[in-house]
Amino acid sequence: MAVSIRSWERPLLALAYGALESHKPAPERIYNGTHPLAEAYAASKSITRQHSRTFFMASAMLPKAERLAIRALYAFCRVSDDLVDQFTTNRDSKISQWRQHALSEAPPENDLVALAWADARSNYSIPRQYAEQLLDGVSRDLTKRRYQSFEELTDYCYAVASTVGLMTMHIVGYASTEAIPYAVKLGVALQLTNILRDVGEDWQNGRLYLPQEELAQFGLSEADIAAGCTDDRWRAFMRFQIARAHQLYQEAMPGIAMLGDRGQAAVAAAAELYRAILDDIEAHDYDVFSRRAHISGAQKLRQLPIIWWRTKTKRYNEPQFIAVDGSILEG
Repeated sequence: MAVSIRSWERPLLALAYGALESHKPAPERIYNGTHPLAEAYAASKSITRQHSRTFFMASAMLPKAERLAIRALYAFCRVSDDLVDQFTTNRDSKISQWRQHALSEAPPENDLVALAWADARSNYSIPRQYAEQLLDGVSRDLTKRRYQSFEELTDYCYAVASTVGLMTMHIVGYASTEAIPYAVKLGVALQLTNILRDVGEDWQNGRLYLPQEELAQFGLSEADIAAGCTDDRWRAFMRFQIARAHQLYQEAMPGIAMLGDRGQAAVAAAAELYRAILDDIEAHDYDVFSRRAHISGAQKLRQLPIIWWRTKTKRYNEPQFIAVDGSILEG
């Protein structure tokens, strides 16, 4: 199956393939009967349920072993992100300690999230470098608060989101390394959705992820972001951004068929339910300053049978792409 690769995707693919090629499987982990592994996975489940109803709902479609592992992955990502965003005192030492625990093959037993994550990483032979790349990306928020170009932004999207998809591939299984470009695309699409949804919230936290060059192309400045401007310039800018995100989703979805059969519906659900946030942004006239776009629980439940049917009938394999201008292209 051919996949289009843009110039900005090539360095991201080099990172993805490089991490895989350098991976050495960890030794088998053997626990005694007193080891708190069940408690560790329960803690990861609780974190997932609390912070992401979409991810929790999608992961429920997996068999038990994969479900435990994918929620351990989510908890690892959540704790990593929270250390950067929520702590102001002793942050560097806390991040350093967490990094040591999160990458260890045998973390302290009282660090439950690190413990579950170490077990999942070992069980599914998840390359350590993907976790390192994610930690590097999350830590970037401490020092980098603006992005000049879209290409520069995609490097960040890869680090904090595509790596999650690449690690997920190891948990649910995949047919070949040909699945990697699709996982990278999907991660960028998901993070772009995050960025567009959270413009107002990120601005309040002193960050602006929207590419400076593209804001200028639409006649927008940081003063407009500060004012929560939703005029015609903003609408045109957001239509452009959302169309690009949709195109990346559409290009990524054929990769679903390359995943293990038992994981296809769960990954498709996570992607489709997140993608629907873009529709909610459009439905509310691109106002991402006074409200946070979301999809209701009822809407998600209605979509799950449709998504399941699409995976079973291989609908995601159909070569249809949405162009940046919103038109439909048949591949």
